[in-house]
Amino acid sequence: MPPAPPTMTARRTVTSLRKKIDALDREILRLISERAAVAVEIGKAKDRGSRAILDVAREQGIIKKIVSENPGPLSEAAVEAVFREIISACRASQRPTSVAFLGPEGTFSHEAAIKQFGHTATFEAAHTIADVFTAVESGRCLYGIVPVENTIEGAVTPTLDGLAKTTAAVLAEVVVKVDHCLLSKTRDRRRIKKIASHPQPLAQCRRFLAENFPSVECQPAASTAAAAKSAASRAATAAIASRLAAEVYGLSVVVESIQDNPANVTRFLVIGSPVESRPSGNDRTSLVISVRDEVGVLEKILRPFAANGVNLSMIESRPLLGRPWEYSFFVDVGGHVDDTGVSKAIAAVNKIAVATKVLGSYPIAG
Repeated sequence: MPPAPPTMTARRTVTSLRKKIDALDREILRLISERAAVAVEIGKAKDRGSRAILDVAREQGIIKKIVSENPGPLSEAAVEAVFREIISACRASQRPTSVAFLGPEGTFSHEAAIKQFGHTATFEAAHTIADVFTAVESGRCLYGIVPVENTIEGAVTPTLDGLAKTTAAVLAEVVVKVDHCLLSKTRDRRRIKKIASHPQPLAQCRRFLAENFPSVECQPAASTAAAAKSAASRAATAAIASRLAAEVYGLSVVVESIQDNPANVTRFLVIGSPVESRPSGNDRTSLVISVRDEVGVLEKILRPFAANGVNLSMIESRPLLGRPWEYSFFVDVGGHVDDTGVSKAIAAVNKIAVATKVLGSYPIAG
C-alpha cells in the first residue's frame, strides 16, 4: 500500500519550519555580506601596506577555531568546506584570484586548486608544469599550484626543475588524498566494456580491476581527465578518475576509492610573488641548495641542520642544467626561516654551498 498522505498538522509544521529556514537563510546572507564588506576594507588596508592577499596562517587559524566550536549536527568536514568557500569568496572580493594548475579540468591538481582557493577563483588549465610557472612569473595568473611529491611515486621532477630557476616563491602547501573512482555514464557495471585512465591510476588500481573486471580492456589515456571526457561520450567506456572529474564531465560514480593502496597522497605547492611571511608555530621551509660534486658534500650541508635541531622532511637532488658536475638539493625543513635554529643552519650552509635559495616558509597543511 502507498504511504498515507501527511496530515494537516504535519503540513503546517513543515510550512512553519520552511519559513524558519527562509528567515535563517536571509540572516546568513546578511552576515556573509557584512563579512565580505569587512574583507574589502581589509584588502584596502593591505594594499596601503603592500601585504599579500593570501594569508594562509590566518585562514588556517580561522578554520581550526570554527571547527573546534562546531556544535553539530553538521560534521566537522562539512563545516570546514562551508567556511573555506566563505573565506575564499571574501578573499576574492579583496582582489580577483586567478590560479594556474596542471590541466585539464578534473585532475587532482584542479582539485588541489579548488581546495585552496575555492570555487570563486578563476582557474587556468596549463598544459605542463613549466607552463604553470610561466603563468605566474608573467603575471597572467596571481597564483599557481604544482605537485611536488606523492607518497607512492615520490618527487615530481618537473616541479623541482621549475623551482630551481623560478622568480616566484612558495606561499603554501596543499595535501590531497588521491582517491580514484570508477566513473561512467551508467551505473550498470555489465555495460562497461572498456576502462580508460592514465597509466599510473591503472597500475594503482590493478587489484580492483583484476577482481571486478578481469575481462574488460584497459585503455591508457593522456590523463585521468582525458579518460573521463572519453567516458562522457561513450556509454560502454568507464574511466578511473577523481570525484571532481565526475562533476566536470557529467559522470556517475560507479565505485569509489578503488585504489589498491589507500595511503596515496600528493602534496602540492602554491607559488606566487614573494611576500613576507610570519611564523605560525607549525611551519615548513623549502630550500634549493646548489653544490659542486665533491666527496662528502651531502653530509656537509646536512650537518648544520642536525646541529641546530632542525628536522628534514624531504631531500632530492637534481643536476644543474648547463653546469656540469654541479647539483641542486631540494630540501624541506621543519620551522620558519625566521626561527633561530633554521636561520643558523642556513647561514652555516651558505658557507659551504655554491648558492642557497629560500623558496619560502609556509604553514604545514593540516
